[in-house]
Amino acid sequence: MAFGSILIGLVLLVWSADKFVEGAAATAKHLGMPTLLIGMVIIGFGTSAPGLAVSAMAAADGNPGLALGNGYGSNITNIALIVGLTAVIAPITVHSQVVRKELPLLVGLTLFAGAQLLDGQLSRLDGAALLLVFAGIMGWSIYQGIRGKGDPLAGEPDADLVAHPMPLKVALAWLVVGLVLLIVSSRLLVWGAVTIAQALGVSDLVIGLTIVAIGTSLPELASALASVRKNEHDLILGNILGSGIFNTLAVVGLAATIEPLQVAAEVLERDWTLMFGLTVLLLLMGWGLTGRQRTITRLDGGLLLMAYVAYTGYLLSTVVSAGFATA
Repeated sequence: MAFGSILIGLVLLVWSADKFVEGAAATAKHLGMPTLLIGMVIIGFGTSAPGLAVSAMAAADGNPGLALGNGYGSNITNIALIVGLTAVIAPITVHSQVVRKELPLLVGLTLFAGAQLLDGQLSRLDGAALLLVFAGIMGWSIYQGIRGKGDPLAGEPDADLVAHPMPLKVALAWLVVGLVLLIVSSRLLVWGAVTIAQALGVSDLVIGLTIVAIGTSLPELASALASVRKNEHDLILGNILGSGIFNTLAVVGLAATIEPLQVAAEVLERDWTLMFGLTVLLLLMGWGLTGRQRTITRLDGGLLLMAYVAYTGYLLSTVVSAGFATA
């Protein structure tokens, strides 16, 4: 039942997030919200909605390790697995603005998040600080968008949706149904993950870093693969970086605000360190010569994939070692 709950929860989570975004974007269009802001706020939120819902539910249910593992694990999965896999399929062009602004911003935010882990806990005050910084970044992005300056972190609404929005009643219905199913599916996923973790003697942190992180990153993976098919490579990195900011600030911040999180030492020493290292590595990969566009090559993508496989393999080895020790 627990494995079935995870499978159904993941499928329902991704589907309901998609319907929620469709309904929200169409409703916003009917209300006269500019297309740019629909992309920046609603679409950007929608791809990260599964992670936010799961972490909030896990924190409320008293499983903080799952919430934190999901937030950090999603960033690791996004950079190492999704960017790596996408670059292997087709090299990703990195625009200069991403290297100058968005990637350094994510590096700085990751350092800020790491500093909060030094005392071994994330208090409600820490969570509120993360949410406050997130609100500031979103507010600035909206302000820049209104002034007409494009933001590569912004997702793009579907062209058909903008040209032919669904009727308002249908949009509102999908908005409500999508939100309800997001909550239901996240509860299914959390219950299944915690049940399996307890049965196998695995920490909910490891489950959050692996199974749940991959599951909640499926919208980013789908978006990246769709961008490859449409030859819109510039959207890939923007969506991944936007999701990284969302996970680091909003997902972890909301969970800590709901329930203070006790942070194990290995989170800072192992998981945060890898997340920070991957972010810096991505910055270095995108750091071309002045005036020259840089691409994340297939070799770069292969290195990122190797890092993900090695990290996941190490996590699984700790699970097996713990199992033998218990036996």
